[in-house]
Amino acid sequence: MGYKTIDGLMRHLRNNGIAISGSKQKRQLVNTGYFHGYKGYRYFGKSQKRLPFLTYDEINSTIQYDTKLKSLFYDKIMFIETAIKSVALECILDNVKSENIQDMYRIIVSSYNNAPITAGVEEKKKLQQNKLNLQSMIQSYLVKAYRSNNPKIVHFYNNMSYQGVPIWALVEIMTLGDFAFMLSCFTIDTREDLSKRIGINLASDTNRELVYKYLYALKDLRNAIAHNDVVFDTRFRKIDPTKSMKKCLELEMGLPYVNFKTIGDYVILICYYLHLLKVNKTEIKAFVKSFERITNDYQKAVNKNVSSEVIHPDLPARINQLRKYLK
Repeated sequence: MGYKTIDGLMRHLRNNGIAISGSKQKRQLVNTGYFHGYKGYRYFGKSQKRLPFLTYDEINSTIQYDTKLKSLFYDKIMFIETAIKSVALECILDNVKSENIQDMYRIIVSSYNNAPITAGVEEKKKLQQNKLNLQSMIQSYLVKAYRSNNPKIVHFYNNMSYQGVPIWALVEIMTLGDFAFMLSCFTIDTREDLSKRIGINLASDTNRELVYKYLYALKDLRNAIAHNDVVFDTRFRKIDPTKSMKKCLELEMGLPYVNFKTIGDYVILICYYLHLLKVNKTEIKAFVKSFERITNDYQKAVNKNVSSEVIHPDLPARINQLRKYLK
């Protein structure tokens, strides 16, 4: 395409069937950016699936829809991250009977020596490798935190009365994804204990993996929000949900399917966690209502060919089923 001025980009859009004109839309294009805005939002999920926009107003409405979703989700995900870390920390300390990281490695982290009785040699080796990866990752966290003079960590190394960094300080500086990896390295008994403390339905979770698998799913959404990436079409999703991830929510919500291919499934997962964490039902219902309002407003702002691509046709039925769960 070559370099184009804003006026040139507007002409380019008009030449491609997008009605755009006037100082207001020119300002919107400047503020949202041609590449971040139009290029980023002109397709749904994958670049081959172009959305049939007719006007720049529809593109701008899509950008605003995405922005409002990110604002709506952010504080809920941050709450869930903080709460799950707090519950997990209590579980870890109760099981280790110590706040020493080395004791955690020895007592509740799976390894070659404390693998399940049914584990074969290769599975034992895999567990041992995971433990070594975890130790390396945690050491990297501590080195980086000390180098950057993070007060949460420096305090323990620079004080002669302390014996190393405690587990709780480590958890404070871990990202959600790496924290989930640490949970995945725990013994199955520890993961079961944590799942029970949270209240996760274990009926379809034979291997007790949901406690960290769901965090991986939320981590992808959290990172997309934090980096202002597109979320409305779930292009941020990096993992395919396991059978247990789908089955648990299907059983809990009474849904025919869950696949995390639409943003509605992430709303369902967020609500599941908020419910488990004993958040007031009125607050959760208000969150769902806000999602509905934002979505309905968006549907009215774009042509039907666009809204039918972006909004899954069974979303209202799924939201109604979610409401029944929250009663």
